[in-house]
Amino acid sequence: MEKPRNYKPFYLQVAEKLTAALSAGTSAFQQPVKENGQPAYIKPINPTTGKGYSALNALALALKGHEDPRWMTAEAARFAGYLVKKDSRGTMITFPKTSDIQAIRKPDGSKITDEAGVTQTRLVEYEKPEKGVAFLFNGSQIDKIEPLEEFLAKEAEGQTLSPIERADQLIKDSKAVVIEGGQEAYYDAKRDAIFLPEKDQFPSETAYYQTAIHQLAHWTGHESRQNRPMEGKFGSQEYAKEEFRAAMAAMIIGAELKLGHDFGPHKAYTGQWVKMLKEEPYEIARVAKDAQRIANAVLGVGKKQEVAQEVVQGEAPAVSTTLKKGDAVVHNNTTYTVLAKKGKTLDMEKADTGEKFKLKPTDALYGKLVEAKNNPVEIQVAEEQDQEQEQTREQEQVQEQSYSRGR
Repeated sequence: MEKPRNYKPFYLQVAEKLTAALSAGTSAFQQPVKENGQPAYIKPINPTTGKGYSALNALALALKGHEDPRWMTAEAARFAGYLVKKDSRGTMITFPKTSDIQAIRKPDGSKITDEAGVTQTRLVEYEKPEKGVAFLFNGSQIDKIEPLEEFLAKEAEGQTLSPIERADQLIKDSKAVVIEGGQEAYYDAKRDAIFLPEKDQFPSETAYYQTAIHQLAHWTGHESRQNRPMEGKFGSQEYAKEEFRAAMAAMIIGAELKLGHDFGPHKAYTGQWVKMLKEEPYEIARVAKDAQRIANAVLGVGKKQEVAQEVVQGEAPAVSTTLKKGDAVVHNNTTYTVLAKKGKTLDMEKADTGEKFKLKPTDALYGKLVEAKNNPVEIQVAEEQDQEQEQTREQEQVQEQSYSRGR
């Protein structure tokens, strides 16, 4: 698809929209709760796969302000039996694209079809990931989709812990040193400890845990963990960047836990964030990448504990080495469905294009789909964000030839 003449890189579009929202004081960072009492930031999710989106994409979707957290492509909606409403406009996201299904053509360029007139296709693997673009539609833009209340009720099934209990367990599982007392909340990198006022000093127990999660985000930056630059002094650009990372990570984690987040005293940094994004818009990609890594690390602690417990009890999660009929596997932001299996050959369909093709165990994509089937998308997003950052930077080049962290 030819890009429109006014095309702007994805990161620049997100940076400009966020800058405008920050300047107006209307961003989800600054207004954690809407007038109707609902969280300003909700975790965007694909309703058919149950998977979320990486930080930069999630931020782009959140900036649209929809109440419905569900997002999907028109093709995926049609595949699920839904229908995008007339005149709806999609919201762009990007992803690393490693393969494509292309029509097989004759020397004269015409497509090769079978006896039924179906175009024959082949899978093309790229030597180096390319920038993939998809346009998503919100649940509110889709007809015949399950009512939001019913979807959210199903999402909550099986969750026995409250958001506060989940946050408390997350902090305990992290093994972070938390010292209560005093009047300020901050992370001290030299002592590798989180300092928080007593719980009764906060307006609510929720506010206490929201603040604790923010400090836990800073805690991941210690040299023994993610080893982020954390030497900046208050008021410096490095200090503002770390606060940006932690604020975005806390927002992501809060949405995952259904806890929400507390912007609190971070209003002091918004001016620097606006200046930062205006002078170097690509910084939003770096901040989002780091925020995703932080969120993955914090949320992954609990998941690792659960897996370890299952192994101890002799109930390690089953690992599949094959694909079977009916499997719907998410890979590179699209769903590959196994329509039929004849011997070792699979009849496949790619949701984002509707293309059908054959797949054998000897094909490279087969192994990737098996791996994706066994590993949720969430643990891959940090690597995808790295690729996205590198690819966008290349596009730019072509186009242009003693530390304590407070709340």
